[in-house]
Order: sequence, then structure tokens, then C-alpha cells
Amino acid sequence: MNNPRAAEGAVLVARNVSKAFTAADGSTVVALERVSLEVAAGELVSLVGPSGCGKSTLLRLAAGLDHPTAGELTVGNEPIAGPSADRGLVFQDPTLFPWLTVRRNIEAGLAARGQLRRRRREVDEYLTLVGLDGFADAYPHQLSGGMAQRAALARALVNHPGVLLLDEPLGALDQFTRMRMQDELLRIWAARGTTMLLVTHDIDEALYLSDRIAVMSPRPGRIDRILDVALPRPRHRNDRRFLDLRSRLLEAFDLTCVEPAPASPPH
Repeated sequence: MNNPRAAEGAVLVARNVSKAFTAADGSTVVALERVSLEVAAGELVSLVGPSGCGKSTLLRLAAGLDHPTAGELTVGNEPIAGPSADRGLVFQDPTLFPWLTVRRNIEAGLAARGQLRRRRREVDEYLTLVGLDGFADAYPHQLSGGMAQRAALARALVNHPGVLLLDEPLGALDQFTRMRMQDELLRIWAARGTTMLLVTHDIDEALYLSDRIAVMSPRPGRIDRILDVALPRPRHRNDRRFLDLRSRLLEAFDLTCVEPAPASPPH
């Protein structure tokens, strides 16, 4: 693990987790099957895999928004029985309250738990941490996509979660903003030492951010393999070692040689 401090991080463990759903036609759909994964305190791990393999389902189970059909998830030594401020969740859409300022959005969780008066000063610290201290009184519609996502990160982090769950948090951003936000995410992670589990469809993003990458199989989702990203930070996307690891990931998805589509016959 590349983050030695693990200041706020907690260990997240999934043990033989399975999840099945009942489809509209009454059939059973197995989304996850016997998934086991341990994320160390302060570690940043990415989940990658084909669409529909259960990545977001596993994240929802870790957040306590749903319950496994079999198996167990724990944070520290405590079983996950439901949502908790100990586990922050950030979605692809920032989901800010449009009628509240940036400051009020970040304060929302503290206010709901009766902690705002005691911890109000921390809100300023997190505004500074995500680079929004000059936008505390702005409303969500006045922010760029990257700024709104930073506000969503601050709202999750101000609760001091032991684990931060990230479901494609940068997926809606343009490529240049996304790359800048990847650096922001790493800076915040290094500053707080929070354990992070990231769902992403972007292989380069997973390699750039992660200590380890868990590769999931097509549904029913299983952990097919785990790749250690033993590259020093800051990382460079054109580094030979980075490109070698990228090739290994592409091989895992059988994407190293994609046949071109056949040419249309002449009319």
C-alpha cells in the first residue's frame, strides 16, 4: 500500500458475498457470486469489469443500501447492517441539493446528525481541502461539473468516513477535467488517509489512482484476479511500466486485439 498514514481509514472486508435479485418475469438473477475482497486501511482499490458484472451492486452492499443474499461485509470488526456516516458514498452525479449553497450542502450531513454547531469550523477546512473556499456561497448551478463533484466529495469527507465508496464519480466529466480531478482525488486521499473503493470503467483511471485493481468477471460477478499497481506516485501515463500494466489489464478483458468492423459492401 502506497499511503503509509491511513489516518482515517478502516479495513473493508467482503467474505463470500453473493447477491441475487428477482427479475420482472419472476426469474432469479445472480448479480454477485461468492465475492471475497479485503481493502486495507488507507488503501485505494478500484473495481473494474464489464457492464452488468455487479461492481455497483457490491458498492451498494458496502454502503449498507442493500443486503447480501449470502456472505458478510464488515468495516473494522463491525458487520455492515445499514447506511452509516462511517461509509461515505459519492455517485457519478454529484446529487447536490440545488436550493442550498455549497457550504450548506457540505453541512447537511452534520446538521442531520446534530453535530453542526460543534464541528462547523471543519466545514471551512474541507472547503479549502477541495479547493472551493472561494465558492462557499455559490449554488450548484453556478459550479462547473468538476467543482460540483469536489463539493460532493467534501460533503462525504466532512463526516470522517473510515471508507469512501466512489461509484464512477468522474464518469460524467470531460477528459481534461477528469484527469485534473483524478489528481484532486489523490491529493485528498493522501491528506486524509481514507480507505477508498472506486468503481470505474476507465482502465487508465484505475491504473493512475489505485494501489490494487480487482478485475471482475461477467455476471454473475466474481473477483477474477487482483492486480498490484506497484508504481511510485506521481504516476505518468506514458511510462513504460504503466503501459505494461495497461496491456496486462487489456489482456484480462481480451481487448488487446480488436478486429476492425468489416467494410460495407459497395452499393
